[in-house]
Amino acid sequence: MKSVTPIYPLKRPRTLTEQAADAIRTRIVTGDFQLGEALSEITLAAELGVSKTPVREAFLQLKNEGLLDIQPQRGTFVFQMTREQTSQLTVLREVLEVKALEIAIETGSKTPGEATTLGDALGEVVVAMTEAVARGNLRTYRELDHAFHHRIIAASGNDFIELAYSGIAFRVHALRNRLSICPQQNACSLAEHAALAQLIAAGDVAKASAALLEHIRTTEREYMNVATDAPSDTAATRAVHLARLRTVGTGA
Repeated sequence: MKSVTPIYPLKRPRTLTEQAADAIRTRIVTGDFQLGEALSEITLAAELGVSKTPVREAFLQLKNEGLLDIQPQRGTFVFQMTREQTSQLTVLREVLEVKALEIAIETGSKTPGEATTLGDALGEVVVAMTEAVARGNLRTYRELDHAFHHRIIAASGNDFIELAYSGIAFRVHALRNRLSICPQQNACSLAEHAALAQLIAAGDVAKASAALLEHIRTTEREYMNVATDAPSDTAATRAVHLARLRTVGTGA
């Protein structure tokens, strides 16, 4: 099995600001910092072994990436999202990911740097996701989940779609890494990705687009729990979605 290429390979840091931004970003995305948590320039500077200036500049960069909320006279906080913002983020994902998928299937685009079709590439990710679930490696699973969706974006071959997606990618990744560790939820998520990869490999634009759209909308309900503490029955929702996918897969 081929290894899955990291989504955002980090370049060798050139400045202290870049190093600070990389370190803080990683801690936000992986969940080491809680949503809404206040961050201290002094504390982080001491932890990173730099002055406050690189940390302050890193804060500004991460604000532009949507990961920090800088409030004058109050402080700097890890991002939080309202229900409305979560819905808006989902709409943008729908627009970008579904369109990217349609372009990729219709043009038969190859994934950058790969000799395989998008369906084959996603199949490889699903194999790795299956292994991660079997081993109980949840962090790896979420990284692969992110890789799955990024490959769809990249396969469109549209630089502007990829640029627009990069504006929300870190925030989506941060939310994804905070999803429930419920085994049933991860099993359902894996099944959805596997079914979607099969539809894409079959070249069925309509069914694959519909499955991706439903998957994104199901995930929105989970993000509501993570970002806004709004109650929802995600297990039941995913069960309904899986039933629909099985019907689609059989051509019914």
